[in-house]
Amino acid sequence: MNTSMMTKILLAFSGLIAVGVGIGVLFLPHAFHASAGISVGDDVNLLNELRSPGAMILLAGAVILVGAFRSRLTVVALILSTAVYLSFGLSRIVSVVADGIPNAAMLQILGLELFIGGMSALLLYAVRGQNLRVLQQA
Repeated sequence: MNTSMMTKILLAFSGLIAVGVGIGVLFLPHAFHASAGISVGDDVNLLNELRSPGAMILLAGAVILVGAFRSRLTVVALILSTAVYLSFGLSRIVSVVADGIPNAAMLQILGLELFIGGMSALLLYAVRGQNLRVLQQA
């Protein structure tokens, strides 16, 4: 499988997950967090805090998803996918160090975020290298 196809698949997967997470966080916070074993309750301040990144994650996911189909946005989508997923994954590692080990669902999410972010970074490196070679040949 070539880099272009792997990039499209990763961006589609990454974008769909982020769109789904954004929708869940923004519009269905109780059900979304319950799926990971977290009871949110009815604290208005907590709900406000939990919903706050929802639109940003949804928008980032939409841009990443479009980048899977529009070659002009591929590099931007890979940068965004790298930044979003690695920032969440690395933040969870800080939480593990500071707060202790969470449940299995949260650890699986951490692993998925680091995997998607890492793959995005690797493909970004590969795609940017290909683009530089094309420019040098011109």
